[in-house]
Amino acid sequence: MSRKGQGGRHWFDDEAGPVVRPYAMTRGRTTSGTQQFLDLIALVVPEPDAPDPEADPELAPEHVEIVGLCRDTPQSVAELAAGLDLPVGVVRVFIGDLVHARFVHVTRPVPPAELPDEGILRDVIDGLRAL
Repeated sequence: MSRKGQGGRHWFDDEAGPVVRPYAMTRGRTTSGTQQFLDLIALVVPEPDAPDPEADPELAPEHVEIVGLCRDTPQSVAELAAGLDLPVGVVRVFIGDLVHARFVHVTRPVPPAELPDEGILRDVIDGLRAL
């Protein structure tokens, strides 16, 4: 007796092709060693002396695409997730892989609390003008 229930469902979309779950793309990983540096506004910048990512057989196509998107202008983690149409968590894992392999590095904007006080800067400028 053949049942059409769960066993009969297709794991693909006829128009889109096979469905790949996000956890399958990252091989089940949800974090990377550099996860703490990867907030949404962190900028991903390609390393200038990095080899061609397409020549590395261990990189997934998404890794190569991330490096390509960052090649012309640095991209934030949020921009990369939107550009790749992938969840942010998956993109963070891919970026962590690329940082570990030294294809890219991540810079973080200076938090407002760490910026120098405007009053101090004005005092310094006034002091320099007085010289």
